[in-house]
Amino acid sequence: MITLALSKGRILDETLPLLAAAGITVDPAVLDSRKLILPTADPGLRLIIVRASDVPTYVQYGAADIGVAGKDVLLEHGGEGLYQPIDLRIGRCRLCVAVRRGFDYTASVRSGARLRVATKYTLVAREHFAAKGVHVDPIKLYGSMELAPLVGLADAIVDVVSTGSTLKANDLVEVEDIMPISARLVVNQAAFKTKRVALAPLLAALERAVEHSVEHSVEQSGVPPAALSGRVGASS
Repeated sequence: MITLALSKGRILDETLPLLAAAGITVDPAVLDSRKLILPTADPGLRLIIVRASDVPTYVQYGAADIGVAGKDVLLEHGGEGLYQPIDLRIGRCRLCVAVRRGFDYTASVRSGARLRVATKYTLVAREHFAAKGVHVDPIKLYGSMELAPLVGLADAIVDVVSTGSTLKANDLVEVEDIMPISARLVVNQAAFKTKRVALAPLLAALERAVEHSVEHSVEQSGVPPAALSGRVGASS
């Protein structure tokens, strides 16, 4: 039995079509239930539904053999005990720095400066600003990140952004992109060896599904493949 860890929401919604393209379907009635362990049409594969930030932990410790997690989550987790064989190219967004409108960000990130940063990505934030020679006082938050600069809790936030509409609605502006984000398939290192016979066909089918999805997107948009970010088999 292969166990795949997923989080509800965008990741689940965008992973299901890839699974379907790989020949694995899930009963919609089961998806709408409150069950946390879900069977699939493949008797050798089941899904478990966990919090997005917990996916790497379930896979690392072997409670799940594979999982789907955003690169942002994996960076904060550290990636210990995990292989990241496929960039699924779903859940795309970007990790960025944002401040309240009118805040002098350029002056605030001069070398030797100190900045209060609200984020749930404290490790990423520390590394990003350390590279600039800026000292960071991280403030760990898990939601309503946009509020922090407005009430004086923080000078800036580091968060994932898709459309930017929430920032705009709260009079915040993006001042720096840190990196593009997409969801990755992660595999438990021990399972990769002990369950290789069962995992190899599934990984190959998912890789083909991703390639087909990208090709279809190119046909629909007319954008050259080289212009699309992400790469199947990416490990970073």
